Amino acid sequence: MRTLTALPAVSGHEAQAAEAVAELFRPYCDTVEVDKNGNMLGFRSCGRKNAKTVLLDAHLDQIGFLVTEVLDGGFVRFAPVGGVDPRMLLGGEVTLLADEPLYGVVSCMPPHLLKAGEQDKAVPVSEMAIDTGLLDAKSRIRVGTPIVFGQTPISLAGDQLCSKCLDDRAGIASILLAMKQLKKGKKLRCNIAVLISAQEEVTGLGAQTGAFAVQPEYAIAVDVTHGRTPDGPSDGVFDLGSGAAIGMGPNLHRGLTKALIRTAKANDIDYSLEIMEGDTGTNAWTMQIVGRGIACALLSIPQKYMHTPVEVVSLADVEAVADLMAAFLREFDGEVKV
Repeated sequence: MRTLTALPAVSGHEAQAAEAVAELFRPYCDTVEVDKNGNMLGFRSCGRKNAKTVLLDAHLDQIGFLVTEVLDGGFVRFAPVGGVDPRMLLGGEVTLLADEPLYGVVSCMPPHLLKAGEQDKAVPVSEMAIDTGLLDAKSRIRVGTPIVFGQTPISLAGDQLCSKCLDDRAGIASILLAMKQLKKGKKLRCNIAVLISAQEEVTGLGAQTGAFAVQPEYAIAVDVTHGRTPDGPSDGVFDLGSGAAIGMGPNLHRGLTKALIRTAKANDIDYSLEIMEGDTGTNAWTMQIVGRGIACALLSIPQKYMHTPVEVVSLADVEAVADLMAAFLREFDGEVKV
């Protein structure tokens, strides 16, 4: 998890991180490649003629920013990439991915200097600036330079990990753990494709082109869902440590979903049901309509503080999702009942 969260991959700038992720998957796949869109594609054949293929997807990209203007005094203007909440940016630490990565902080007005009523107003991102402290910033930072949150992972009490971009590096870790489990044991009866996809946060490009390249019969998207907090809603959220959240809804194939539920019960794997009445907001939505249609399922990891620099997951939930995928694929013969 620490290795994965250290890889910078703002949407549209995933290629370098994809190469690093490819090396992590190489021991568990027959072939691994990075395509022109920044997707990592891996494949493991079961060796059976006419075997069905199950694609496992998690997205590599993360929310971030792009430099829009370099000002005098070491300040830069920036624009968000993906769903960034401006309320939590002021005073935040960032890394500018220039030729040599640079540290910066988002400028914030001291409370002493705020005018009456300004304390309760959110500052638009267009009015914010990042302070690099560099008097020669114009020679070292170019317009279009990507920017990521600067926080490093922190272990919280229990088995919880706090970090930037656990959405969706936690999903990648689950797939990696599942593939590691499947390296040993009984011979599989289905092929496995792994898609670590680009641009989920902005366009869905990676899932669409990657799934089209593979043309699988089935796909399991792995992403994060909202964890329960005291200040949040009581419905549609999940306790950290409750295991895999299995999605149910029109975007998700009933037979494949039921098979995952049966697998969780048979193997005593903790799980919850996540009712999703429409767009799941994940790559399952994108992949479902690729080619002639793909039967999709969705497994999610409960996460607190989504799309912030301090996302939090339970390692037990990451492992539960991995265990569920591995247990399902060990027994899957390519056929599901509706």
